[in-house]
Amino acid sequence: MLDRLTVRKRLTKVGLLLLVPCTLAVSGMSAAGASPTHHRPRSYVALGDSYTAAPGVPTQDGTPCARSDHNYPSVVAAKVRPATFVDVSCSGATTVEMTSPQLNDGTVINPAQFDALSRKTRLVTLGIGGNDIGFSSIAGTCVQLSAKNPAGSPCRDFYTSGGSDKLAELLVDTAPKIAKVIAGIHSRAPLADVLVVGYPTILPDQGNGCFPELPIAAGDVPYLRDFVKALDSMLATQAGEHRARFVDTYHSTIGHDVCQPTGTRWVEGVRPTSPGAPLHPNALGERAMGEAVLAALHP
Repeated sequence: MLDRLTVRKRLTKVGLLLLVPCTLAVSGMSAAGASPTHHRPRSYVALGDSYTAAPGVPTQDGTPCARSDHNYPSVVAAKVRPATFVDVSCSGATTVEMTSPQLNDGTVINPAQFDALSRKTRLVTLGIGGNDIGFSSIAGTCVQLSAKNPAGSPCRDFYTSGGSDKLAELLVDTAPKIAKVIAGIHSRAPLADVLVVGYPTILPDQGNGCFPELPIAAGDVPYLRDFVKALDSMLATQAGEHRARFVDTYHSTIGHDVCQPTGTRWVEGVRPTSPGAPLHPNALGERAMGEAVLAALHP
């Protein structure tokens, strides 16, 4: 078994750490006024965090953003063949980095992602939100507590102590940030079809995980799973209320979670066995996410 410090370092290495998203949202959900793209877009811009960038998946672009040319935007671009394609996703990005440069020790590692948008943009995919809720810190806390009580629910007990669910409160705080980002996209690219992309299955869709390979206590796996389902549901709601569409990447990846064997697993575990970052999609997972986006574009 990994010692707690090693596990926490692996879990927090890339920034965005999300555990299993929403089963409540419907793939390709249409919002009022939003219509599917049935033609070759003149310009496609991909915005997002590490689940969009695909750290560790070959071939990396060599920047601190850890962006792959086999991430889901690249899968989409290869199929729709836009006249121009710009991928500005970056590992560790939050909603703040949509309008501000992303910094590392004071050095700009990625310009403001909205800089890539223009009135010529016709398709935008957006994958964001996990870093805004601080899930890397949450995951590290849950791992540390789980090591002391692997059969219990120490993480749930910690975050619900005092009579309120602190993680649920984080979702309430994050919702207006997502709304503001979608509105900002429409302002800068008023003719674009905007798709908000969810997150794939990470933990098993049922059951209590696979401790110690995934060092989350048995009772905390359902708690964290439900929390991120609520996160994805929030993303879907914000998309629907702001003339965008939500792309469900959860259902199509059920059965390919971190507890599955290599080859069947589309999201890597704490110890990756295929190229990819811990608790992030490998190339198979990114392809599945891309196919979900394509299905939403061409229902």
